[in-house]
Amino acid sequence: MNIKNYLLFAMMLSSCSIVAQNELPALPPMPEIPKPLPINSVPMGKSDSFEEVKLDIPIAKGPFKPTWKSIEANYPGEPKWFRQAKFGIWVHFGPQAAGESGDWYARNLYKEGTRAYKNHLKNFGHPSEVGYKDVLKSWNPTKLDPVKLTELYKKAGARFLMIQGVHHDNYDLWNSKYQPWNSVNIGPKRDLLREWVNACHKNHMHYGFTFHHEYTWWWWQTAFGSDKTGKYAGVPYDGNLTLADGKGKWWEGYDPRRLYGIDLREYQTVDSMAHTGWSPPKAGIFSRHLDYCRWYATQWALRMMDVVNNYDPDFIYTDGTAQGPFTGNGTGTGYKCDAMQTVIADYYNRTLSRRGKVNTFSIVKFKNKTNGTVTTREFAIPDETISDQPWIAEAPVGDWFYAPNFTYDSGMMIHYIIEAIARDGNAALNIALHPDGSIDEGCVKMLNEVGVWMKRNGEAVYGSYAWKIPGEGEIINGKLKMLPGGALTKVHRDFNFNSHDIRFTVGDNGSLYAFTMIVPKPNSQVIIKSLGEKSGYMSNPIKKVSLLGYKGKIKWEQTANGLIINCPSKMPYSTSVVFKIDN
Repeated sequence: MNIKNYLLFAMMLSSCSIVAQNELPALPPMPEIPKPLPINSVPMGKSDSFEEVKLDIPIAKGPFKPTWKSIEANYPGEPKWFRQAKFGIWVHFGPQAAGESGDWYARNLYKEGTRAYKNHLKNFGHPSEVGYKDVLKSWNPTKLDPVKLTELYKKAGARFLMIQGVHHDNYDLWNSKYQPWNSVNIGPKRDLLREWVNACHKNHMHYGFTFHHEYTWWWWQTAFGSDKTGKYAGVPYDGNLTLADGKGKWWEGYDPRRLYGIDLREYQTVDSMAHTGWSPPKAGIFSRHLDYCRWYATQWALRMMDVVNNYDPDFIYTDGTAQGPFTGNGTGTGYKCDAMQTVIADYYNRTLSRRGKVNTFSIVKFKNKTNGTVTTREFAIPDETISDQPWIAEAPVGDWFYAPNFTYDSGMMIHYIIEAIARDGNAALNIALHPDGSIDEGCVKMLNEVGVWMKRNGEAVYGSYAWKIPGEGEIINGKLKMLPGGALTKVHRDFNFNSHDIRFTVGDNGSLYAFTMIVPKPNSQVIIKSLGEKSGYMSNPIKKVSLLGYKGKIKWEQTANGLIINCPSKMPYSTSVVFKIDN
């Protein structure tokens, strides 16, 4: 950034330091953008030698400063409510559902030949004439009822909602101060986050918001291309439109650059990634666009701070594959700055001021072992127990956005939850909604069945900890057989567990719980080898065994080689039963 622009930028931000606690600074205007150079002609700047930029955005007063050192030193640890919750529902919903093409519809509709491209042609038109901006205008989820959905999710046993605030499509689902392309201005004309917050308050549900807009700038590069064949070959997609092009159109006054970003295909690997991969394979800095990079990162941070300030979430979430946003590598390719630290410090200071304590947390996806952050495992649950940092196993039922013919099965949801909590994790599962905000009847049935199971076995789930080992059962390639990774589909519904597959947790009451991964047959025996007298895991003899949801007494015997449990003559249960073991 040249010295004149930098001084102007700094003055605009520093002048905001005297504003009230609940106010936020104005966003500086987007800087002048250099004329694009030929595709794939510019090497990325080296991220290793690029010094992390300090954004100097004013934050709420408090002990937290925008450094990882300060955040780690001041954060009090995992909130009690989060340990207690264990299971939540992902509300991964927005205008990309309109494509009925699964995840990443907005990006893929500009990729010739994909399912999203074909569906877009059929439902909306050609992306050189009718692009994603037009999908936003027409999207109107008239059947979305956050109150009824939250009631359904609570009945299913969920204790928190993970609510999408903005996806990679760059469209804010709230009354956004910093992004004019939002759900109040364009599309449904509704503040969807406010509706979800009100629903959560009514149902006494914890909630947080997710932000996926950090790598929008390279994610959207498909919108700057064109068809390579056919009638529209060479005709630019609508990502190439300018503010001036909107004169007399429905989107007059809305700058397409604020939605699609700018053309960055001059950087090596960006264009090839847009059509073949999902993340830039080469780390680096957009070195010809440093003024824009700083503006972009500032807007990214202020949008999150806007939500924190106005909606008081119990947690925030940032997407990515690196150790945080704007790291110069992985999904953080493009720039290095302290935007994440700034947002988190402001968030915790505001929490402290409002609530008198910091009982919130920040999910920085895949960031490891940092006090003050929670990490996630997307799709696949790790083999091992992870107890050195709170974490969430996250997966969608079917896909992250709606498409036809998903498999709905309560058993696969329950198995996923069990696998996560047995390894000291939490589980958050996405239920894809139709474009109009309605939910499949198969989903309702599935969630109600999960709720029945959770009500019967909740004491083994809520507030639980991992035991000495996650479980026992069949060993495949030296590892305990477990539910496979990926979005939950018929593969997970049909996964073959057997009577030897057991998982463990320790309840907050100190009892040990053993989950069977199938329902044992009436009058059959369940043998749990890890609970034998000579197993090395049991320090004291077992004194009592009971079956959750069963009022009668259970016959059992602890031998040197295992705990032998005789099942009742009737086993009217589904998916899994849980034995409570006290010693």
